Amino acid sequence: WNVYGPTETTIWSTTKQLIPNFPVNTGGPLANTQLYILDAHRQAIPIGVIGELFIGGDSVARGYHNRPELTAERFIPDPFSNKPGARLYRTGDLARYLPDGNLEFLGRMDQQVKIRGHRIELGEIESVLCTHPALSASAVLAQPDNVNGMGLTAFIVLKKATALSLESLRAWLGEKLPDYMIPSRFVALKTLPLTPNGKLDRKTLAKLDGLELASGTDYVAPRNQLERELVEIWRAVLHQEKIGIHDNFFN
Repeated sequence: WNVYGPTETTIWSTTKQLIPNFPVNTGGPLANTQLYILDAHRQAIPIGVIGELFIGGDSVARGYHNRPELTAERFIPDPFSNKPGARLYRTGDLARYLPDGNLEFLGRMDQQVKIRGHRIELGEIESVLCTHPALSASAVLAQPDNVNGMGLTAFIVLKKATALSLESLRAWLGEKLPDYMIPSRFVALKTLPLTPNGKLDRKTLAKLDGLELASGTDYVAPRNQLERELVEIWRAVLHQEKIGIHDNFFN
């Protein structure tokens, strides 16, 4: 079973029985629980569109002990209920409704980043990566680089005895995501770091380094003066040392 919910709504708010070979999602609400996916203006949005998840119903807590300002920020009047005093809890989680009515969890709102003018949901990239048959786990971070200020790094855990090339993974992602959401770096780790309560430890992850996924293109060094000059330009622009004549500039 896959169960989801914050402490502020009594731990569990949704449940879904998992079936082998079927996609994992967050399912639907428990009894006496209402789920709403709203935009920045707290208006309901269509199926398939990403928004913030709000939870209403009998399980919503009274608030935070001796924290009236935080309570007012996170526990808001329920505009969809006729019940006096009904409130919604702002989860800060991103989600969307699937066509079958189930909910898909897409990570935290604070995982939203802006790179080269595009707003990117890191959780959306992670959810796609997790469907790759060669991967057992993945996490995506926005990290500083020397080219564009910020870039996407995907940390992946390969299944045992699995080989995967950089080009094949990028091509696979390209069928499911726009170009600006495809990470520029892919780093293979044995496991992803977890907090004591079993959640992804993003602070530790940001400090880790591993084996960068190898390119499927054989390295061929510059063979003449013109190629050497071009490679030097690439090195200066991209801040990378090992550049072969068959490498793709945009990748």
